[in-house]
Amino acid sequence: MPKVKVALIGVGNCASSFIQGIQYYNKFQKPEDCIGLRNPTLAGLNPKDIQIVAAFDVDERKVGLDLSEAIFAQPNNAPKVCDVPTMGVTVSKGPLLDGVGDSTKAIVQISKVSDANTANVLKESGAEILINLLPSGATKATQWYAEQALPAGCAFVNATPNFIASDPAWAKKFEVANLPLVGDDLVDQVGSTALHKTLLKLLSDNGVKINETYQLDVGGGTESVDTMDRTRDAKRTIKTESVASAIPYKTEIVAGSTDYVDFLQNKRDSYFWISGVYFCNTPMKIDLKFQTTDAPNAGSVLFDVVRAVKVALNKKLSGPVEPVCAYGFKRPPKMMSLEAAEEQFKKFVG
Repeated sequence: MPKVKVALIGVGNCASSFIQGIQYYNKFQKPEDCIGLRNPTLAGLNPKDIQIVAAFDVDERKVGLDLSEAIFAQPNNAPKVCDVPTMGVTVSKGPLLDGVGDSTKAIVQISKVSDANTANVLKESGAEILINLLPSGATKATQWYAEQALPAGCAFVNATPNFIASDPAWAKKFEVANLPLVGDDLVDQVGSTALHKTLLKLLSDNGVKINETYQLDVGGGTESVDTMDRTRDAKRTIKTESVASAIPYKTEIVAGSTDYVDFLQNKRDSYFWISGVYFCNTPMKIDLKFQTTDAPNAGSVLFDVVRAVKVALNKKLSGPVEPVCAYGFKRPPKMMSLEAAEEQFKKFVG
């Protein structure tokens, strides 16, 4: 199969880790050496088969640079795990729209360069898949880029919590255009929501009745700033619904981001509290803290999603691809259990 040609919207921390990951895993020949990947090979594709051919951003410290340099420019603070050689991909200026919120205006330096013709850039680059890595609050910008994907003939991957794949109107647009669509809100490889759901299902399957539970996240980085400013309620709704899908009955659940701590930089602390009863109505409680680094947490899942979307393109599918949505996103068009999502995804790519 030819390389999977991908374009990125937003050259932030997730883009940095994604691109570094492609370079990092290029050096490994054996699947068993690819530590940190859930699927070193998927549908016959390896990470090295993913080729970034275009990228868009609004920060003057990134626009006009080769992508290999832009991913390490401020305000990015994702860990550097390897050097990235010159890629021959210049970061294009995208439209600002609502891509920068009030709380991040002091962090992002807006480029004065004229906006590129996004659809033309995508066509000329040969991009097959457009990945949206914009901040959570960039609703209008997300919709604008989704619209550009249609004439450019690109499948669209919405990693943000803005509703695209789960919006029937957008789903119809991609069906009509005969293009795959997946989203919304990419899950983490070892994310707090997945861990919370796994704990709740394990307890519930063992006869524990969950009475109350919460999951509270505190993070650093520009995405955490934007979440606090613009999408705290939306993220809470999405995470709470996702967590609730792990158990077969209704109970008291709260899950979401609670604060920004600048010195955490790209790290995220998650706190879990679970209260329930087991044999003879005996009470039990779990109180945990979990820390990850945000940007690398998206890498493995995004590798899987991109390769699965390539499969969807080869199958000439259109509109939301439910097995991929359920596997890789917190708010798919159709919510499934972790087990059902995993099974459907394996069948799809197998």
